[in-house]
Amino acid sequence: MADLLRKPNGTHGKVHDITAQSANWGYVGFGLYHLEPGETASEATDDREVILVLVEGKADISVDEQKFGVLGERMNVFERTSPHCVYAPNDSTWTAQATTKCTLAVCTAPGKGNYPARVIKDVQMVERGKGANTRYIHPIAMEESDVADSLLVTEVFTPQGNWSSYPPHRHDEDNYPEMTYLEETYYHRLNPEQGFGFQRVFTEDGELDETMAVQSGDVVLVPKGHHPCGSPYGYEMYYLNVMAGPMRKWRFQNHPDHDWIFQRDSK
Repeated sequence: MADLLRKPNGTHGKVHDITAQSANWGYVGFGLYHLEPGETASEATDDREVILVLVEGKADISVDEQKFGVLGERMNVFERTSPHCVYAPNDSTWTAQATTKCTLAVCTAPGKGNYPARVIKDVQMVERGKGANTRYIHPIAMEESDVADSLLVTEVFTPQGNWSSYPPHRHDEDNYPEMTYLEETYYHRLNPEQGFGFQRVFTEDGELDETMAVQSGDVVLVPKGHHPCGSPYGYEMYYLNVMAGPMRKWRFQNHPDHDWIFQRDSK
C-alpha cells in the first residue's frame, strides 16, 4: 500500500511536516500549525518559497523586517469567507504570532527569488461544476495570479453529498501544453468535525489504486494519477490544495472513461 494518507501528529504545535524528501518527490511541501493565542511559529525558507494560509484565526505576520500586522478574518473555515495569506520568498524568514486560536498552513515549493513578500487576500469565490459535482473555489495562487515562482494554491468547499476533483483527472506528465507534471497535497477538513469523506488516487494502468477514508485534519499525497473526492450526506468537505512541478501551469487530462461528464456539463 502506498503511503499517501498522512494523519496529524497531535493537536497542538506543528501537526503536519511533509517535506519533498518525506513525500519521496521533488517539489511540494506542506506544514500545518495549531497555535494558541500568544504562541509563535517561525521558519527560514532557505531555497523554498512559502505561502502561509490562515485557515482559521488571526495572527501577526512578518517576513524578515517587513511587518504585515494582524491578518485573518474567519474563525471557522466553513464560514467560506476569503482567506488571508502571505507570500514569503526563498532566503527569507517568516514569523507568525497567533492573536487568537489559529490554524496556519505552510505551503512550500522551490523558489527562484522573483517575487517579494506580500499579503494575498480578497480572493473571490468561484463556483465550479454542476449538480452533485458543484463545489466552490478560492483560487489563492493559481496560474492566472502572478505571485509565485512554483506554487499553485487553492481552497475548495464541497457541499454535503457532492463530489469534487471530479470527473477524475490527472496532471502527472511533463508534456506541456497537453499536460503538466504537478505533485499535489490535499489538507482535508470536515463539517461537522466528526465526519469523514473519501479520496481515491489511481492510475489508468492500475499500478496505483488507493481509496482512503479521510477525516478532519488528514493530508493526502497525490504523486500521480487521478484523485477524486466524495463527501457523504450530512458532512461538508473542505480541502486546501498545494501543487508544484517544473512549470507553474495547471494542465490536466480527464480519465477517458469519465470525460463524457465534463463534455456534457461544459456545453
